[in-house]
Amino acid sequence: MTSLFESAGLEQAAPRPLADRLRPRTLAEVVGQEHVLGPDGPLGRMLRAGSLASIVLWGPPGCGKTTIARLLAESVNLAFQPLSAVFSGVADLRKAFDEAKKRRATGQGTLLFIDEIHRFNRAQQDGFLPFVEDGTVVLVGATTENPSFELNAALLSRAQVMVLHRLSAEALAQLLDRVETEAGRPLPLTASAREAVVAMADGDGRYLLNMMEQVLAQAGPDAEPLGPEAISHAARAPVYDKAQEAHYNLISALHKSLRGSDPDAALYWLARMLAGGEDPRYIARRLLRFASEDVGMADPNAMPQALAGWETYERLGTPEGELAIAQVVLYLATAPKSNAAYAGYKQAMKAAKTSGSLAPPAHILNAPTKLMKELGYGAGYQYDHDTEAGFSGQNYFPDGMDRQTFYHPTDRGHEKRVAERLAYWASMRAASGGGE
Repeated sequence: MTSLFESAGLEQAAPRPLADRLRPRTLAEVVGQEHVLGPDGPLGRMLRAGSLASIVLWGPPGCGKTTIARLLAESVNLAFQPLSAVFSGVADLRKAFDEAKKRRATGQGTLLFIDEIHRFNRAQQDGFLPFVEDGTVVLVGATTENPSFELNAALLSRAQVMVLHRLSAEALAQLLDRVETEAGRPLPLTASAREAVVAMADGDGRYLLNMMEQVLAQAGPDAEPLGPEAISHAARAPVYDKAQEAHYNLISALHKSLRGSDPDAALYWLARMLAGGEDPRYIARRLLRFASEDVGMADPNAMPQALAGWETYERLGTPEGELAIAQVVLYLATAPKSNAAYAGYKQAMKAAKTSGSLAPPAHILNAPTKLMKELGYGAGYQYDHDTEAGFSGQNYFPDGMDRQTFYHPTDRGHEKRVAERLAYWASMRAASGGGE
């Protein structure tokens, strides 16, 4: 139905944001998502076949999820029905499904677009299933969160997940060109300011267009080009949600940079997390874990260093205490690495679970009572300090269990000396027969 505003021509005359005016009119105009929309992409193949399956568009803000959904509906002649999980409830869903049923009865299909679909609870997500299965709607969900964490397995099994990328510098540059075409004049930016704008947009096309709308509104056609300093006020914090996937992605990046002995990359990911508002205590806990798991015996001082950095932060707080955490990051990144303790513990735990309830050999059991002495407890035990080398070489594994080697020290850092010591003791044990 045509509104009074449209019939009077007011709809067209009303001011529209630049981002809306430059919204792509065809899928070919969408930038930065060629991997899904191109001829060999999954959506490109669907459209070529003339059939669209239910999908979930997963990507960061401003990458084109809503626009793609709308254009997909036009491409396969489906009615486009949008809903936002932020503002909609069960009543809205029922109404949408009822309208889709009526359209279906007249031969018209419906593309039901659910923005922020991860905000619907599990029961609401289950409510989609019968209407997706019987073809009442083609469901297109949009989310900025990892679908494997936020969406029901049943829903995911009925929809293909399409991963959309944050817009590249090249894609954002294309948007700047379109802004100039729409404005009919060059953007009042120096070359370095133009590069800074692309960097500040951080892959978000909508943010870029909104920023350029302000630049055009504040600078007339004859204005001097703005430099990077003039637009620095528009800089924003990096996208980071410390309760969702970005949290796990960045701590993984920090952990792996440490493991790869790259102090510069490790400092960068630390800074990204802190700039995004991550709790420094969480990072300190992860660094302590890393000291044990990935440095281990190669540098036994790593754990005291990690603990000291954590304690320093607790005493100083933010921001001064964050330097102590950065120092720990540098220490761990530049320390020799070994996961021999971690691997050895896992192997020993596996052996403990599969070897049953084997008792310790009698000679290493204490005998506090007469009966226990008569049963042979402690008989034949050699006190290592009484031997000439301070090493008896006796067997300490259960009787009937072959000796096993769980701990394999590396030749890095402190552990190299440990390996030499263990090899020496192994030769003495073999000579004494204790290893049998």
